[in-house]
Amino acid sequence: MSRIVGLAAMATLALAVPATAQDIAAAPSYGEISLQSGFDDDPRTVELQSGGAVAAGSLNASCAGMIASAPDVALTFNPENAVRDDLPLIISVNSASDTTLVIRAPDGQWQCDDDGGNKGNNPSIRLYEPQAGRYLIWVGTYGGGANDFHAATLHISEVTSE
Repeated sequence: MSRIVGLAAMATLALAVPATAQDIAAAPSYGEISLQSGFDDDPRTVELQSGGAVAAGSLNASCAGMIASAPDVALTFNPENAVRDDLPLIISVNSASDTTLVIRAPDGQWQCDDDGGNKGNNPSIRLYEPQAGRYLIWVGTYGGGANDFHAATLHISEVTSE
């Protein structure tokens, strides 16, 4: 009898933990970037393909689009020794297609955007007091299916939003 109760308790705990298809331990598909506040080549850009087989809304109701399981880019950011303390970290996307943006901050919090950037259907997230640590970044495709991939450029900046 105690074995049945134990199995029931384990099943209940498994249901209480939200499942996510995001593999935060996976190698980023388009590489890793390390930047310190005041980096010279601002904006830093990465050419990639948006989209994937995972509905971003499964992470948070404010997330939209289809994203990959593995992160597209991992950014390790160090805001210490900033030339100016008031510069935000801006992560945005530029694409001819409707793209979305999902970021997992170093503290484990998820942030998402759909059309908050420039030029119509491009996303942008401004982190006004960026944390030191590793940011995992996914670029999604809005309204597409699992095989709907589009050319996109990820921008990482402290002074401009593309």
